[in-house]
Amino acid sequence: MARPPRAVFVTLLTAGVLAGLVTSAQAVPGASQTAAGTTAAPPVLAPAKTEGAAPTAAGVAKAVAAALADPSLGKHHGVYVYDASRGKELYSLGAAKPYVPASTMKLLTTVSALETLGPEHRFATKVVRSGNSIILVGGGDPLLVTKRQTDPLDFPTRATLQDLAASTAKALKADGVTSVTLGYDASLFTGPSANPKWEPNYLTEGIAARTSALWVNEGRLSAGMAKRADSPAAAAATAFAAQLAKVGIKATGLKAAVAPAGAKALAQVDSPTLGDIVEYINLHSDNDGAEVLLRQVGLATKNGGSYTGGVAGVRATLTKLGLDLTGARIEDGSGLSRTNQVPLEVLAGAVRVAASEDNPQLRHLLTGLPIAGFTGSLRERFAGPGTATGTGMVRAKTGTLTGVHSLAGYARDKSGTLLVFAVATDSAPPAKALDARAALDRVTSALAACGC
Repeated sequence: MARPPRAVFVTLLTAGVLAGLVTSAQAVPGASQTAAGTTAAPPVLAPAKTEGAAPTAAGVAKAVAAALADPSLGKHHGVYVYDASRGKELYSLGAAKPYVPASTMKLLTTVSALETLGPEHRFATKVVRSGNSIILVGGGDPLLVTKRQTDPLDFPTRATLQDLAASTAKALKADGVTSVTLGYDASLFTGPSANPKWEPNYLTEGIAARTSALWVNEGRLSAGMAKRADSPAAAAATAFAAQLAKVGIKATGLKAAVAPAGAKALAQVDSPTLGDIVEYINLHSDNDGAEVLLRQVGLATKNGGSYTGGVAGVRATLTKLGLDLTGARIEDGSGLSRTNQVPLEVLAGAVRVAASEDNPQLRHLLTGLPIAGFTGSLRERFAGPGTATGTGMVRAKTGTLTGVHSLAGYARDKSGTLLVFAVATDSAPPAKALDARAALDRVTSALAACGC
């Protein structure tokens, strides 16, 4: 299938699939507001309408049967489909037992972060001063980087140590100070920095970082899937000292410290909005960013900034949103743990509540999902037989571990009905991984094509 120009296709399909979900200016800040003397542009597409016969359980069952019968999915596989246009469960198969969710777990973490903190929240990285001593204070910004990005597609709005150093130097030089001792404070998060439920090689092979309230480049010591720092906070302070040196400030004596309570910031940089961070994490399946947001949920719900506090906060928040967590086991924020167990109804439920007109604060969960065949972790998917109807029309979070494959997201069928779904296997033969993923692609493509 020949694909139209990617940028045009993605823009139009995003508007088309989401049409009707964004129902207020609160859902997209500024959507109905214009500067004085200007005229608002008309919408790209009219809101989608639910037309024709409503999909039926029998129709959906028939549409997905062939793809679900693929032997590459193994014995434990299933699908759950919810009619979000009419507010009712539509179809499920193999959904009685929970699944290892892999990275679809990020839906639970990110929707909880949006609910507890709000989409406009930002995380601050600060420098505080006492005499000729300064302390770099981590605020749990998951996307803090060393310097401004040169690639405009790589989140150009990230906060940088480069900018923080420039502001710090300006304030110090105004007082005639050019030499300081430097401490670093990562005390916002508590407890173990590495999840004991993860495979040991995750840390040694750079698959995951030690979670910290103060890090830069997600703890990477070089670009790519690189070795991570044993102490991300110390590595961030070292990088900050190097940036200070470039602007004429000598920083020595690097050591862990705790900033005095109520200390006034000498300089500060703020993260992108949480809404933007959530979109980034789900689009790129960012394990490290999800683990930071787990800790932030723990703090926001007064459960503390540890793994256990974060898990408690996520469970409490999902329950508040109306999801039934009976049978669910949540061990982390990213889905790296193979001991996670989540019902398909809960995975789909995170998308369902984000699509509700009652929850405009959760919209970034929807707008950040990869587009089938075009963006993020679905960019190279939906290219095989039986997936043309899903290309560009399905938006879903992916999940992949050895033997585990999942998709959770939404699509509109031919009647205009918004179908929310979760489909997964955690028993796929490792040698059949690509076949299993292709089968899940066909399942969701069948939903998008359904006139059932």
